[in-house]
Amino acid sequence: MSELGLIRNFCIIAHIDHGKSTLADRMIEMTGLVSQRDMREQFLDKLDLERERGITIKAQSVRLTYRSPRGETYQFNLIDTPGHVDFTYEVSRSLAACQGALLVVDAAQGVEAQTLANVYMAINHDLEVIPVINKVDLASADVEETRRQIEDIIGIDASKAILCSAKTGTGVAEVFEAVVDRIPPPPPPESDRLRALVFDSTYDAYRGVVLFCAVRSGCLRKGDRILLMANGSSYEVTEVGTFEPDMQSRPELGAGEVGYIVAGIKNIRSVRVGDTVTHQRQPAETALHGYDEIKPVVFAGFYPIDADEYDSLADAIEKLKLNDASFFCEAESSQALGFGFRCGFLGLLHMEVIQQRLEREFSANLITTTPSVVYHVYRTDEAMLAVDNPLHLPSVTSIDRIEEPIVEVTVLTPADYLGNVIQLCQAKRGVQKSLTFPRQKHAMLVYEIPLAEIILDFHDRLKSVSQGYASFNYEPKEYRAAPIVRLDILINGGPVDALSFLVHRDQAEYRGRVFVEKLKEVIPRQQFKIPLQAAIGAKIIARETIGALRKDVTAKCYGGDVTRKRKLLEKQKAGKKRMKQIGSVHIPQEAFLAVLKADL
Repeated sequence: MSELGLIRNFCIIAHIDHGKSTLADRMIEMTGLVSQRDMREQFLDKLDLERERGITIKAQSVRLTYRSPRGETYQFNLIDTPGHVDFTYEVSRSLAACQGALLVVDAAQGVEAQTLANVYMAINHDLEVIPVINKVDLASADVEETRRQIEDIIGIDASKAILCSAKTGTGVAEVFEAVVDRIPPPPPPESDRLRALVFDSTYDAYRGVVLFCAVRSGCLRKGDRILLMANGSSYEVTEVGTFEPDMQSRPELGAGEVGYIVAGIKNIRSVRVGDTVTHQRQPAETALHGYDEIKPVVFAGFYPIDADEYDSLADAIEKLKLNDASFFCEAESSQALGFGFRCGFLGLLHMEVIQQRLEREFSANLITTTPSVVYHVYRTDEAMLAVDNPLHLPSVTSIDRIEEPIVEVTVLTPADYLGNVIQLCQAKRGVQKSLTFPRQKHAMLVYEIPLAEIILDFHDRLKSVSQGYASFNYEPKEYRAAPIVRLDILINGGPVDALSFLVHRDQAEYRGRVFVEKLKEVIPRQQFKIPLQAAIGAKIIARETIGALRKDVTAKCYGGDVTRKRKLLEKQKAGKKRMKQIGSVHIPQEAFLAVLKADL
């Protein structure tokens, strides 16, 4: 058998918390890649955030050497992928680098929403999908029902599904043999010229940009001169290697292998995920297909608390973009917050993770503005503007109509909580498209809901009304006209542009009232009264007042004529009035997050 025939490139896909990372741990243990002393749970999860939250955020690649009982030695290139809907792009890029996928389904929970989404992506990439029913050791496990769900809901044959327990190691040997027998090796290269797909990258302070590549044809060695085909920049390779699981230097990378390239790349902007690496002297005629350009769905502003930290924040964002291709960013400015960045994300959890990574890995001190989605604004002259920032909304007189993004939401829930879930979807302006019962006592709902209603608190409230049992996934559908208005927040009579947001007209008064009530709790009191107002154009729709701190100026008066006390109080009153005219209000970071915590 040829060397290419002994290579298997595959990934693990599943709904969140179905045991992907635990299965990867057992496979690493059984191949002896890591000693028992160095082994830990969620071994491939490198980020502190991943270990704290118990979820996979970044897809991680590792090279395993598997010795089959038949006597052959195989090279497995395994990618552990995230399960949350916000990190779907990580999954899609992993699938493009593989020939097969292990579909892990929890035997106790069965098929869930993200299970469907991930397996359909794998089928669209023409991958061989191997069903693995995990957690069969649990008392609540129902193997036959899970097998039936895989066949009825997903539509793939589960008669040869592998039964395993990633926690105890039961059935993992059968998983290895299934990978060998059922997942095809990488296809033979079309030519001997080097073509390697950049599927990820990271920044090292000493070595510069490190490229993570899947070699499709040719061979790459230290000292070779490479060309990045997207922008034509050329570099000399100083190191190549594989992930075992840490970076391990190798003499060369051949066709079908997955590894990394170090080439002293200091210019971060010259690297793009999905680019093709080839030799400079004998370049490939055409680049590899790469990846579809991802479109962010949630936008928010990132601003440094101290204006002097702008340059360091810009540098940190550029380095983080290398490690997260779905993170979009461009410079912008605000009257209230100064210079900052408008950033795009795939969801609210994605935004939260990026913010925490900037704060932890790069020591950035940030103010984050209210998240928003992209609206299509059609002017009276029929020109269309894509507006992701409320400040860019044209004047009302020049707007013909505004269209908001609609997503198709699939919810899987136990039938006991069906009423609560329907009530939540209706409250989020949802339109029901279908209601089916794919398995006993479980319902599958399909709703069309505006994306703006999904991004803030839909996930948390869905888990709340279903006691944690319901799961959901959403896919972009279309844009529809809606009465969208800009809600401005005025503090001490002046508008704060960073607190403005776009909202449906029917919900504007309620949300404005809730928002100013929340702001009243988080903005500290001053020596003067602070009015908080929510307004649509010139119309004030909600108001709260933060009372003034009062100094007892009459404390030193132990008696005497009452006119003396009145004189002191009048003097204090005049001083507060003058202070209100020139006083500035400090707005803490909590004020910008108030909209996320408000019960909207």
